[in-house]
Amino acid sequence: MTGAIVVGYTATDAGADAAALGARLARSLGAAVHLVIVLPTEGTRSAAVPPERAYEDHIRGQAKKWLEAAIVRLPQELTRSGHVRFAESFAEGLIAAGEEFGARLIVVGAAGGGLFGRHRLGSVASELLHSSSIPVALAPRGTADEDDHVIPRVTVAVGNRPGAENLLDEAASVAAASGVGLRLVSLVPFDVPPGLDTGAIRLVGEAHAHDVLAVAKELLPDALDAVIEEAPGDSVEDAVAHLSWLPGEVVVVGSSRLAQPRRLFLGSTAAKMLHELPVPMIVVPRTRAEAGVR
Repeated sequence: MTGAIVVGYTATDAGADAAALGARLARSLGAAVHLVIVLPTEGTRSAAVPPERAYEDHIRGQAKKWLEAAIVRLPQELTRSGHVRFAESFAEGLIAAGEEFGARLIVVGAAGGGLFGRHRLGSVASELLHSSSIPVALAPRGTADEDDHVIPRVTVAVGNRPGAENLLDEAASVAAASGVGLRLVSLVPFDVPPGLDTGAIRLVGEAHAHDVLAVAKELLPDALDAVIEEAPGDSVEDAVAHLSWLPGEVVVVGSSRLAQPRRLFLGSTAAKMLHELPVPMIVVPRTRAEAGVR
């Protein structure tokens, strides 16, 4: 597995959660981790603060101190580094850093005020999920307090639209690199035309589940196993809430079909999942997952 992990870091609880998830992913994928603090460029600073060199040196110095403290807390066996970047927005700076370091993933934490163990999108995550060309991993609140050091399982949520094989390929590569199993969650009952009766939905779901599992087995190395699970419930939120989750596992979803090529756009199904997920979510750009859950 190639590619680094770029973490959008701030000296906050959300930054600590992002760093913890970044370390977990880096250890599992055998990747280096880069903590990045993005500071505003001269044009985005308040007019009340003169754009003096002394001021820039001061905030850069403070950011470096925060990074040094954060790096010390990361597992010592990881290849890790800290970087200060200037950009018009935090998300823009992270995407630029991701491209610079050849990142496989950009990791960010949840916005303040969310429930422990749950996601709450802030402005940075929202901007990333509408503009990044690199997959984005979202860390739930409280990730830094968990004891999980590696990914125990990868779950991929699959719908009933063409192109799901691309999403499976990405999820399978994460599972293979991590040496863990892959769980395929079928959300077909929520991805079919309205008006079908319960029996018809069940038949469609079962047929699709078997097809997805067959494709997954072809994508996975012989040493890895894939299991299929149909999510129970009457809605996406209900289904996600009723699924069992291993501490530290990740969910991989595809970007919306509304996204521009090589860009992310969080679709309605994935957004609904996010409200109930107690584990990290990885959103894959459209060119790497043209369908799947959106």
